[in-house]
Amino acid sequence: MKINLAGYLQDVIQIPSPNFDERPSGTAIRLLVIHNISLPPNDFSGNAIIELFTNQLDDGAHPYYAGLRDLKVSSHFLIRRQGEIIQFVSCAKRAWHAGQSCWQGVERCNDFSIGVELEGSDTIPFESIQYIQLVALTKALLKAYPITHIVGHADIAPTRKTDPGPFFDWQRFHEAIQAFTPVTTSTLPGIERSN
Repeated sequence: MKINLAGYLQDVIQIPSPNFDERPSGTAIRLLVIHNISLPPNDFSGNAIIELFTNQLDDGAHPYYAGLRDLKVSSHFLIRRQGEIIQFVSCAKRAWHAGQSCWQGVERCNDFSIGVELEGSDTIPFESIQYIQLVALTKALLKAYPITHIVGHADIAPTRKTDPGPFFDWQRFHEAIQAFTPVTTSTLPGIERSN
């Protein structure tokens, strides 16, 4: 996998989301945020996530969707249960995935982060192929950008969010990426690398 100069991962499905804007001038991408999402919760069938990220979700199609009416969100990437990677926003742009957030005293994590959604939930283990694809994507992102930390959504919005949740295997992920990133601390879930 390789990310081109325009911020797109080559050879994956591109479904443009309108929910993005420009990053602040001169802002380096230094944070990778891992999320989970399923719509409706714990249901991995259908294309509701895609519809949400492209503002096409029918809020009458399921009772849960009524609470999402007029919500404008996106992520740079989605890794589906079968391992399919979909990109919604160029890495060069600011996707709207983190919301109110703070990392190491710096607020507005969308400004300096890339968001990766795993199709999943807090109550069901992720698929092995999702870890394989996440590791490959992470490798491409680390080659393209000066990312120094990898965190969960819960780490940057602890009073609002719990994802990627208790079933995300941070140790497995950490061990898989150790081969290609110089780790300076093994504190999980945050993973630091030297520059």
